[in-house]
Amino acid sequence: MDWTETKALLTKIFDAAVAAAHPAHCLAPHLPPAPARGNVIVLAAGKAGGSMAEVAEQHYLGAGLSPERLSGIAVSRHGYGRPLRRIEMIEAGHPVPDAAGIAGAERMLQLAASATENDLVLVLMSGGASANLIAPAEGISLDDKRALTKQLLASGANIGEINTVRKHLSRIKGGRLAVQAGRAKLITFAISDVPGDDPSVIGSGPTVPDASTLADSRAILRRRHIDPPAAIAAALDNPKNESPKPDHPVFKRSEYRIVARPVDALNAAANVAKSAGLIPVVLGANLEGEAREVAADHAAQAKKLAASGRRSVLLSGGELTVTMHGNGRGGPNQEYALALALALGGAPNISAVAGDTDGTDGGGGSASDPAGAFVNGTTLSRAKALGLDPAGFLANNDSTSFFERMGDLLAPGPTYTNVNDLRAVFIDT
Repeated sequence: MDWTETKALLTKIFDAAVAAAHPAHCLAPHLPPAPARGNVIVLAAGKAGGSMAEVAEQHYLGAGLSPERLSGIAVSRHGYGRPLRRIEMIEAGHPVPDAAGIAGAERMLQLAASATENDLVLVLMSGGASANLIAPAEGISLDDKRALTKQLLASGANIGEINTVRKHLSRIKGGRLAVQAGRAKLITFAISDVPGDDPSVIGSGPTVPDASTLADSRAILRRRHIDPPAAIAAALDNPKNESPKPDHPVFKRSEYRIVARPVDALNAAANVAKSAGLIPVVLGANLEGEAREVAADHAAQAKKLAASGRRSVLLSGGELTVTMHGNGRGGPNQEYALALALALGGAPNISAVAGDTDGTDGGGGSASDPAGAFVNGTTLSRAKALGLDPAGFLANNDSTSFFERMGDLLAPGPTYTNVNDLRAVFIDT
């Protein structure tokens, strides 16, 4: 295959993974009937928050529910909003929170508290909700939370660690939203973006009990060598900020269902690979680790497959991390792709795509940021011809600039879902 054909195949694999996790495909079949007498209150958040709310709104209004009996709010990342008729749409900051996220969270808490025993509260949760829903604990400012988020992201902390800390600095995360809606029937539908699909980690678990503690949060900051603002340190020492635990009675009256998982996206990608005559080698949907280290391992596996003569594709999901040493632009998928190209060393007939299924990867928080990048056996030689030093770009964590110059960015724009990353390494022997 030439590079154009290879890119088209890799894009088709990526697109199949995204489509499998889109709310139009995965949410509608699970929505319950409206209550006989009460209202349907939709509380949606995350990168799929707008599209999940859109699907729910179409479902209930299409089934004949009176518009006045449907209300709610959807809070999503800037650029991820959807046109809604009855549900309020708010776009907020990600990964660094902003004032819009505070306003959205306050409105969501108000709606939850207003629900009666006759109402159905549908919480539609997806990755990104942790940053989108900001209701700081008493004494903490938005600037405090923004500063801590930036420190955690730069430290290489994984999503579970970040969310553990977030849950103990919030009035909505870690089960607190469920407590607010305690009088109503509450059902949560979630699109998972986390390794292991742990409900307490997806969106920082606003409707499920939290087994982590204030002490765990303090330990994470010590382990990641983070000296937090004084207000953060005080909040993490305050017993009032402990999250509700599994024995809280509200959790006995609520339901939680995951409607799309990273493994579903990976299976869809594998099916496309099979239809193209490739042997899918699935490495798992929950990979974690430093992006460049995982890339080195995948390069070694790809070379072994190439030596065996197997026309195949290595597929993996999960969420990688980047520990910042430079001041460039990029994200875990782009850094993985650049490190992979270097580790492959120009090996022929091996190409890859790495992308975040939400449509953006790292960057400055814009919906136009790239999702990832493509590489192949000519990446290094083409870079040399352009006078580019791939190793220098990697050392500066500047993968976006590198692939921008190469013309090999993956930039689909917002996909309105999020099941983490999709990496496909194609061995065309």
